Amino acid sequence: MKKLLYILSISLFFSCQNQAQVSEKQQAVIDADPVVVPLKDGKARAYFASGCFWCVEAVFESVKGVEESISGYSGGHTTDINYKKSNTGTTGHAEAVEIIYDPEVVSFSTLVDIYFGSQNPTQVNGQGPDRGSQYRSIIFYQDESQKKIIENKKAALAKELNATIAAEVYPFQKFYIGEAYHQDFEKRNPNQSYIRAVSIPRLNRFKAKFPELLKDEEKH
Repeated sequence: MKKLLYILSISLFFSCQNQAQVSEKQQAVIDADPVVVPLKDGKARAYFASGCFWCVEAVFESVKGVEESISGYSGGHTTDINYKKSNTGTTGHAEAVEIIYDPEVVSFSTLVDIYFGSQNPTQVNGQGPDRGSQYRSIIFYQDESQKKIIENKKAALAKELNATIAAEVYPFQKFYIGEAYHQDFEKRNPNQSYIRAVSIPRLNRFKAKFPELLKDEEKH
């Protein structure tokens, strides 16, 4: 996200060089049974990847019914993951967010609409200037009903746009919380150059598209 040219060159090199090596491991992740995360205090959890987690976290935290959005990593075949390792593009993980939400206020189906509506759904292996497998779009399901919702919405969007939708659909396995300095990064660093150039414009495009879903304080 941040040292764009450096990350781009490294991620493209590793994603090409290691594709054959990781494909079997990654297929095992894709074929695994989903893990269901139980409700806690009436709150549910959902997991999405869509480019820079700073951007995605900010989008979902602006939504009514979302209690918290946490930046981290998911979707890969390694258990030892951090930001530096994620940026190599060799772990299979993508920058992801854990959404803690009230299903009585906002449904999983609506969260999927927000997910697709807050990105370029046709961009492969990245969003905007962030390129590489670690920035690819993945939407995770915890049971067959969620998988059906995702697949139906993905198919409808493909038909509407007459295009291939890039988002991969994975069974949720595990979410690895990111480093503390990534959490609420946009909120804490509004004048950082990437935030001003990429993250805030992406958030504002989402707000303009879904004003009815915003928390009251986000409408201003």
